[in-house]
Amino acid sequence: MRKLALLAGLLTLVVMTPGMATAAGAPTCSASCVTEFGVPIPIAYNGPFGIARGPGGMWFGDQDKVVRIDSTGDFTDFTVPSAGAAVGWVTHGSDGNMWFAERNTSKIGSIDGAGQITEYTIPTANSQPQAVVQDSEGVVWFTEQAGNKIGRLDPSTGSFTEYAVPTANAGPLGLALGPGGALWFTERNAAKIGRMTRDGDFTEYPLAPGSSPQRIAVGPDGALWFTELAGNKVGRITTGGLLAEYPLAPGSRPVGITVLAGDPAVWIAEFGSSKVARMALDGTVTNEFPTPTPAATPLQIAAGPHRTLWFTESFLSPNGNKIGRVDPFPNDQS
Repeated sequence: MRKLALLAGLLTLVVMTPGMATAAGAPTCSASCVTEFGVPIPIAYNGPFGIARGPGGMWFGDQDKVVRIDSTGDFTDFTVPSAGAAVGWVTHGSDGNMWFAERNTSKIGSIDGAGQITEYTIPTANSQPQAVVQDSEGVVWFTEQAGNKIGRLDPSTGSFTEYAVPTANAGPLGLALGPGGALWFTERNAAKIGRMTRDGDFTEYPLAPGSSPQRIAVGPDGALWFTELAGNKVGRITTGGLLAEYPLAPGSRPVGITVLAGDPAVWIAEFGSSKVARMALDGTVTNEFPTPTPAATPLQIAAGPHRTLWFTESFLSPNGNKIGRVDPFPNDQS
C-alpha cells in the first residue's frame, strides 16, 4: 500500500442547453460542477475502470491495483497479488469488503478494511470476469464475458457454480440484482437483456442487432435501466419484460449508468461526448455536465457521498486517466 498525492484538480461550468427541463428534484448547480483528479499511476496497459463508493471514499480498479480516492483528492492504492490482473469492476459488498473482478487473470478478489486481499480463481480459464455484485446473504455473482456464463461464488467455502448463458457468444457484461432477487445482465455481443433466477433459469429479451448494451442498474422506479453504446440509447425494461428505449444526442455513446439517492432519474457516463448526463424517468435528458478536459471519455459512474457522482475517465483517450466528480446538488450535504 502506498499513499499518492493529488496531481490535478480542475473545474468547469455546466452547460445548460435551451429548453432543458427543470423538473422537481433536478440539479441546482449552475457553475463549477465538475472536478477532475489526475490519477498518479502510470498507464502500463490499462487505466481506471469501474468505480464504487466504499469505506473512506470512492474505490476503482486500475491495472494491477485497487485504488481509493478520499474526499480531499488523496489516493491510496493496493496492489493485487496476481500480476497483470487488469482490475475492472469494483463494488462494496454486503460483508463490508470491496469486491472486484480481475479480467486478465480470471479471478474474483476482495479487500478488507485492513487492506488484506483475497483472490478466488474462477473454474473457467480465460473467462474475463466483468461486473460483480454481492447479495444480502454474502454470495458473490459475476458475469463472464469470454466464458459466456453467470458465475456464483460462496466466499465462506470458496466454491463456484457457473451457469451458461443460453445464447452462444452473448458476451455477458453488466449485472444488477433486480427486484425480487433475480439477476439482470446485458449481453454485449448478442444485443439482449438477460434475466437469471438464483437457481439458473434464464429469460432473454432482444434489442436491436448491434446495439451493444453495456451496464445496467435498478432505477428509482423499480425497472432496470441500461446503456446501449452502439445504439446510442438508454433502455428501460420492467421486471415483466416491457421495453422502452430513449435516444441520446448523436455521438453520445453511453457506457456507465447509476442512480442517486432521492433523485427521480438515472445518471449516464457518455463515453463519446465526454459528458455526464441526467435522464428523468420519462426519458428526457434534463442536464449535461461536460468534462473539463475535452475528449476525456467517461467510462463508469457511481454515486458518492453528499449526492455527488464520481466517474472514471478512460485510458483509451490521451486526455483520460482521471477520476471525475460531479456536484449537482452543492447545497445538499446529506
